[in-house]
Amino acid sequence: MEKVILTSDSTCDLTEEILSEYGIKLCPIAILLGTDVYHDTVDVNADNVLEYVKKTGNLPKTSATSVEEYKDFFRQFAEEGYSVIHFCISSKSSSCFEHAKEAATNFENVYVVDSYCLSSAQGMEIVRAAELLKTGMGAKEVYDEITSTIDKIQLSFVVDTLDFLHKGGRCSSTALIMSKMLRIHPVISTKDGALCVKKKYMGNMKRSLAQYVTDLAKEYKNYDKTLCYVTHSPSDKELVEYVISLVKENFSFDKIVETFAGSTVTSHCGYNTIGVIFYNK
Repeated sequence: MEKVILTSDSTCDLTEEILSEYGIKLCPIAILLGTDVYHDTVDVNADNVLEYVKKTGNLPKTSATSVEEYKDFFRQFAEEGYSVIHFCISSKSSSCFEHAKEAATNFENVYVVDSYCLSSAQGMEIVRAAELLKTGMGAKEVYDEITSTIDKIQLSFVVDTLDFLHKGGRCSSTALIMSKMLRIHPVISTKDGALCVKKKYMGNMKRSLAQYVTDLAKEYKNYDKTLCYVTHSPSDKELVEYVISLVKENFSFDKIVETFAGSTVTSHCGYNTIGVIFYNK
């Protein structure tokens, strides 16, 4: 019987409980805080990122996992007789996928998935793969099924301020000033694997989040009710609980899980970044 293990870049932002439940193994992304190198989920987290930015005024940098690092990572499972399905952060955001694909050519049964997303949306793809494996599907079958439905996942999140995006060169000083004056909160989404601004809301964050969830419910009528993630960077507890309550009011998910955006998302978007993730049919 084929033994299959699911692995992922640490950018999948799944909770320890979910990782443990499905036996998912992580390949940590390198995070650079100045000249110091750390590894996501191992010795650095989202709170450390915010603390570093507050202290220095600079953003962390991320470093894509190298081909050799992926080889070493895959080898430990291949030597134990596992087929591996590995999930990478979107190829539009990092060269991790390219490096992992090259590393996989050194093994017989390593399948590399370009998640075309990041954070818990990437994680949701992994959980779906785990559920498919439970039905008796093999690694190649699961890989084919997952890659054929990548475009069905809905990933978006509301950003409280543009300060982090500005520091990262993703918005101009003029846009930053105007956003503060008009209290603008952009919705960041993915299009063909690339992050883009989908909408902009005006007013306080609570009002913007209410409009965000309402608009999602209007746009996605035929959604998969199995699972929804409400994902957030370090955020005001009240706002997170408010979004969860709104999702319950506007949708009929069987299960709503709170997940936490890690170092990568937090370094780009900052405090109070909150999103809703699910599969559309």
